[in-house]
Amino acid sequence: MSHHFCFLSQDEIDSAVKMLLSLKMSYKAAMGEDYKADCPPGNPAPTSNHGPDAAEAEEDFVDPWTVQTSSAKGIDYDKLIVRFGSSKIDKELINRIERATGQRPHRFLRRGIFFSHRDMNQVLDAYENKKPFYLYTGRGPSSEAMHVGHLIPFIFTKWLQDVFNVPLVIQMTDDEKYLWKDLTLDQAYGYAVENAKDIIACGFDINKTFIFSDLDYMGMSSGFYKNVVKIQKHVTFNQVKGIFGFTDSDSIGKISFPAIQAAPSFSNSFPQIFQDRTDIQCLIPCAIDQDPYFRMTRDVAPRIGYPKPALLHSTFFPALQGAQTKMSASDPNSSIFLTDTAKQIKTKVNKHAFSGGRDTIEEHRQFGGNCDVDVSFMYLTFFLEDDDKLEQIRKDYTSGAMLTGELKKVLIEVLQPLIAEHQARRKEVTDEIAKEFMTPRELSFDFQ
Repeated sequence: MSHHFCFLSQDEIDSAVKMLLSLKMSYKAAMGEDYKADCPPGNPAPTSNHGPDAAEAEEDFVDPWTVQTSSAKGIDYDKLIVRFGSSKIDKELINRIERATGQRPHRFLRRGIFFSHRDMNQVLDAYENKKPFYLYTGRGPSSEAMHVGHLIPFIFTKWLQDVFNVPLVIQMTDDEKYLWKDLTLDQAYGYAVENAKDIIACGFDINKTFIFSDLDYMGMSSGFYKNVVKIQKHVTFNQVKGIFGFTDSDSIGKISFPAIQAAPSFSNSFPQIFQDRTDIQCLIPCAIDQDPYFRMTRDVAPRIGYPKPALLHSTFFPALQGAQTKMSASDPNSSIFLTDTAKQIKTKVNKHAFSGGRDTIEEHRQFGGNCDVDVSFMYLTFFLEDDDKLEQIRKDYTSGAMLTGELKKVLIEVLQPLIAEHQARRKEVTDEIAKEFMTPRELSFDFQ
C-alpha cells in the first residue's frame, strides 16, 4: 500500500511507537520476558517467590551502561563467561603469568577478581618470545567524583605495567560522556583532566604512560581518526544494534562511538609511540561490562588487517549497600569515594555497608555470618593484601567467632590509610604533571 493513504503525522507515529515501546518495557519488567505478539504470556512468575529458584528466574543483566542482578551474592560470573564466550582465568594461566613475570600474581588474580580473559595465552607467547605488547584501558569521566571501585582496573593495570615493563595508553572518553549525559563539552573535558589526576595518583610511570582525552587527541593524531574510520566502514548499524541495543532514536554520535573506543586497540593509533607499526599486540584490562566494545573490535580487526586485542576482565565492585543496589556518583553513601575523610569512611562503613551478620549477637555466635553477601568482607577481598589474614577472617566470621562490628573495624583500618595515601599522592599531581602525561610523545620502552 502506498504511503499516500497514511493520514498520521510523523509526530503521532513517533509518539505511538514510543508508547508501544514503553508498554513492552513494562511488560518485560512485570513478566520477566519479552513480549511476543504471536505468543500469549505464560503464567507470570509469582513475585513473592523467594525460594532457591528465585535468583535463577532472573537473568543478570550486563551491558556497558547497566549492571543488574537480583542476587545478594552479586552477578553469576561463570554464567557470564558462557554468555559472553570468553575463557575463565584458571590456576594454570595464573601459574603461567607467574612464570613469565617472575612475580607473585596480584591478589586480584589470586582471588578471582580478574576472572575471565580472551587470548591471554597469546600475549604470554609473544612476551616469552621477546615480542612486544602494550596495555590499553580507559575511564568514562562522567563526574569529578570517583570511588574506590573506579580504581580497580587501574590498580591492576599498574601492576601489569610494572611486571611486564610495557607501555600503556589510557583513554578518557569525554566524548562518550558528552553524548550520553547532560554535560557541556567543556565539562566533559574538565572531568577527563580531573579523573586523569586520580589515575596518575595510582603510580603509573610517566615514561611509559600516555593518558589521552578523546576530544583532544583525536584531532591531533595522524593515526587515530584513520583507524576510527576504518572500523566505522566495517561495522554495520545492524551489528551495533545487536551488540549495544541502539535504536533509531539514538543520536548518530552514540551509534558511531564504539569505533572510537575500539581504535586504541590498534598500535598505529599512536604513531608517536609505535610509529607506523600495525602488528603490536594489545592487552586490555577492563571490567567485564566493557566486553561488548571489544567483541566488536575483535570481530573487525582481521577485516582491516590488525591483530585482535586480548582482554582481561574484572568482576564488578559491589555497592556499599549490597550487590543488588547501584553505585552512583550522586549518592555519597553508595560507595567509598576517593575524597572521603577518615571519619566519613568510618561512618559509611559502620552505617551503610550491607552486612551478612545475624540480627542478634546470640544468633550470630550460634549460626555465624554470611561472607557471600557481606559487603565489608567483599571489600576486604579487594583491598587486604594478606591471604592468610583474609582466610582467618572468613573462617571467624562464618563460624560466628567474629562479629559484624569487628569485621567492619578491620575494613575501616584497611580503607582509611589506603584513601589517605591516595589523597596525598593526588595532591602531588599538578596541572603540569597531568599535562605531561596527556601530551602525545615517545614513550621509553624496550622492544627488540
